[in-house]
Order: sequence, then C-alpha cells, then structure tokens
Amino acid sequence: MADNTLNGRRILTVVTNYGVEQDELMVPVQHLRSRGAHVDVAAVSAEEIRTLVGDKDPGKTVQPDLTLAEADTSSYDLLLVPGGTVNADTLRLEESAVAAVRSFAESGRKVAAICHGPWLLVEAGVLEGKTLTSYASVATDIRNAKGTWVDKPVMHCGANGWELITSRTPDDLDDFLGEIDKVLEAAA
Repeated sequence: MADNTLNGRRILTVVTNYGVEQDELMVPVQHLRSRGAHVDVAAVSAEEIRTLVGDKDPGKTVQPDLTLAEADTSSYDLLLVPGGTVNADTLRLEESAVAAVRSFAESGRKVAAICHGPWLLVEAGVLEGKTLTSYASVATDIRNAKGTWVDKPVMHCGANGWELITSRTPDDLDDFLGEIDKVLEAAA
C-alpha cells in the first residue's frame, strides 16, 4: 500500500545536466514521489541529466521534467538542491537557480540541500544567521557567507523565517529524507 502522506506537496529539484551525484538526485526524487509528492526535476537544458557516482564514475541518466528557465518557482512548497561537486559548482553560476533559492527564502518556503548543494545557497546570499551542514569542504564558504556550519548527519534550521534542511553526504540520505518528510507533513 502506498504512503500518500505527502499528497498535494510540490517539490522542485534543481540540477545541471552533468555531474549531479546519482543517489542525491534519484533517491530523494523516488522517495518523495513514492510518498505522494509531485516532484519536478528542472535542469539547465532539456537534454538528459548525466549523473555521477562519487564525483567520477558515470551514473544513470535522467530526463528532466522541465528546464530551470521554465520552472515557476512560486508553485512549489520545497526546493531540493542535490550535490555532486561538478553539479553544485556549475549550478551556482546559473542565475535562474540562484534566483530560485532567493525566491524560496524570501517567501518563507522550505529549502533542502545536501553535500555540495549548499554552494548554491552561498551564492544566493541567504545564509546569514542560518545553521547548516554540508560536505566538509564547503564549511569555510558557509562561514564566509555568515552561516554557522555544524558536522551533523542532518540539520534543520528555521531561523530568518524559512526552513532549511541540510545533510553532508549520500550516507546521510535516510536522516535527510526523514527530516524532509517531517517538515512537509507538518506543513500539510
């Protein structure tokens, strides 16, 4: 029997077309869809998304649902930002992705980012006063953006009027998804 506790919830996942960490994209998308949420994967272009495993080995390919430019960010409850070093570093140069983060933060909606994904939040300038976690190499960037970095499997911060859920690596996906579920269920 399907668990439909997230029916009616809409999630926008933002990625580039190359370099997203396979499990940080596919596991959350499959999990959230299995719980009844509507999840759109928005990429830079309409071409296939080529994932990586461990930032180096070829992973599966995924067809995006739409492009970043086509996404109406106002129609989503949560923004999901997967990592992957190449993905996150490239994504933070995409103005539409940066604008999406600002839109969610300014309107008080939820953002979830894992691994290197918080680089996009650094670029958007929304971390002052927030406490979060990430892949360890992103810690200095977070501190320089006036955020507080902690080394925990998952961090949920509600400061500044919007909720931020972060995790360190694919090893923390269970904790990350559990916290996303809790936040989305509470908002129902």
